[in-house]
Amino acid sequence: MANDLGDLRRSGAVATFGPGAVVDFRAQDASVSAVAAGLEEWDSNFPPAGMLHPQAIREERLQKKLGVRGFRLPPVRDPTSDQDKSRSLVAVRFPEWLQCPRCDRIGPEKLWSDEPGKAGRWCPQCTQRAPGQAKSYVVPVRFITACERGHLDEFPWHVWVQHADGCTNRNGHLKLSAEEAGLAGIVLSCPKCKRSRSLDGIFSSGRDGKAGSPLPPCRGRRPWLAGGDEQCGRQSRAMQRGASNLYFPVIESALSIPPWSDRLQEALGVQWDPIVNCVPEDRPLFIRMLARGDLAPVLKELDLSAEQLANEIEVRLAKNDSIDISDLRVEEYRQFVSGVKAEGLDREFEIRPQIVPAEISPWVSRVVKAVRLREVRALRGFTRVQPPGDPESPSVASLSLQKLDWLPAIEVRGEGIFLTLNDDALRKWEAQESVQDRAQKVDKKWQKEWVERHGPDAPPPKPISPRMLLVHTLAHALMRQLTLDCGYSSTALRERLYVSDTPNVMAGLLIYTAATDDDGTLGGLQRQGDPARIGRTVVAAIQSQAWCSSDPLCIEDLMAPDDGTSLAACHACALAPETACEEYNRFLDRAMLVGRPDNRSLGFFSALLQGPLS
Repeated sequence: MANDLGDLRRSGAVATFGPGAVVDFRAQDASVSAVAAGLEEWDSNFPPAGMLHPQAIREERLQKKLGVRGFRLPPVRDPTSDQDKSRSLVAVRFPEWLQCPRCDRIGPEKLWSDEPGKAGRWCPQCTQRAPGQAKSYVVPVRFITACERGHLDEFPWHVWVQHADGCTNRNGHLKLSAEEAGLAGIVLSCPKCKRSRSLDGIFSSGRDGKAGSPLPPCRGRRPWLAGGDEQCGRQSRAMQRGASNLYFPVIESALSIPPWSDRLQEALGVQWDPIVNCVPEDRPLFIRMLARGDLAPVLKELDLSAEQLANEIEVRLAKNDSIDISDLRVEEYRQFVSGVKAEGLDREFEIRPQIVPAEISPWVSRVVKAVRLREVRALRGFTRVQPPGDPESPSVASLSLQKLDWLPAIEVRGEGIFLTLNDDALRKWEAQESVQDRAQKVDKKWQKEWVERHGPDAPPPKPISPRMLLVHTLAHALMRQLTLDCGYSSTALRERLYVSDTPNVMAGLLIYTAATDDDGTLGGLQRQGDPARIGRTVVAAIQSQAWCSSDPLCIEDLMAPDDGTSLAACHACALAPETACEEYNRFLDRAMLVGRPDNRSLGFFSALLQGPLS
């Protein structure tokens, strides 16, 4: 786009405002809504393309899982560079239908006045009547349509108004006026044929057609991809332009753990691929040739000879073959529970096992301070309407026209606390019939929702077990308590769950801060892992879950969301910011922590509480 709309934070460009997301900007005095363009624009506007770009990063385990050669950071424009002044990420105006806030007329972009080189559009009639002819800028309309395959389209305004036969205004201005409260009070009318119709029922008509005429089938439009429209025909749904369910980024992430967390690949940079692709027998000779030029300072930094570097690369490549891409978290879990510290070239992963305090030892078997962590978060696609349940689902929309050998990502560094639950106590608790029954309620709801979205031939990617509900709710309780103990904001902490019954048994969680904002990582979080502190933190977190300001409604599951994927959980006790939660605030039940008034044994930590549960 030739117009400079504004700035985005780098982390937002691969999450909330990634390719395919609708972003609101303020250009001069005008409001502009646009959809972020696909990855091809990254290559064309910020060369060199692909992994040759200097802002490329790597994470071997995540690369193998996603089938790419590496990742690219969102490009950053250097304001001091004359060449960079003309470079920017691309966004395409969406929706094209705009509304004048003074006269209530709506119409596509081409029907409004503009100024060359400026993104704003204004109403010529209202501008002419305004004092001093001050421009009356038009704003994007509130309503659009989308489908569960990620397609995005304009709301069919002319179809909805149902013009009278012979009306000549089938492509011109309409009027959208708010006469009363609610959708029933928003009336769409045609100034030519005088037909009018309220917007009552637009959200339901996209689902079952019971209220008014159904919306037209989805046309498969993908405005973020140039020439990328495709066949669809699914039922489209009316949505608000700023709805939270209009864009769910599908993020895959991995922690850098030994041996892939060393600085070898980072130091080699763009020279990594030529060296790795060289014939193994010729690799030492090839490295010696490069050492006469650009590779010399790298060898000096690593304190390695050409032969030693060749050996290090051979070891790395051999280990790559053993990476289990079915679940990257198994290897991370083993690193945390093994307590092995990083050595040699490693500078991205440092852990320190701690003594488990006596007050929590019946329930917690291991405490580990993560002094240094690196996480790579890659954006592989997005969904609309429903949050992603399976990253491999066909409902995940593409970020590019053709499959590229790289994906957008950010790397963040931080610290954290890792806990595992006592295996004996956990198995004894899981064996209770009341615990199993409660988890099955959530699991059945989850399976039903999954079948409705994906059909009976696609089983859910994971069962919702008692262990899952327990570990996930405990993570939320600890995040809430740690914000009080450490002073971090609730959005600065994140959870990483390690839960599995078979074949790799895991029951752990990592609470960490890996944020790029001004909260920083100054050691305040991992210091809470000290034995003198972590016991108090866990006890306080559990005690805070024993009572909620929404009780007794909350503990009786009456505050649970309509989809039934959580039970005793609400904003007053267990819910967290969605940026901190891996499961979009689903699969939570504080009764699994503290029990219910009529069944204390339902809570894994119920013996830790003192006094009656109220």
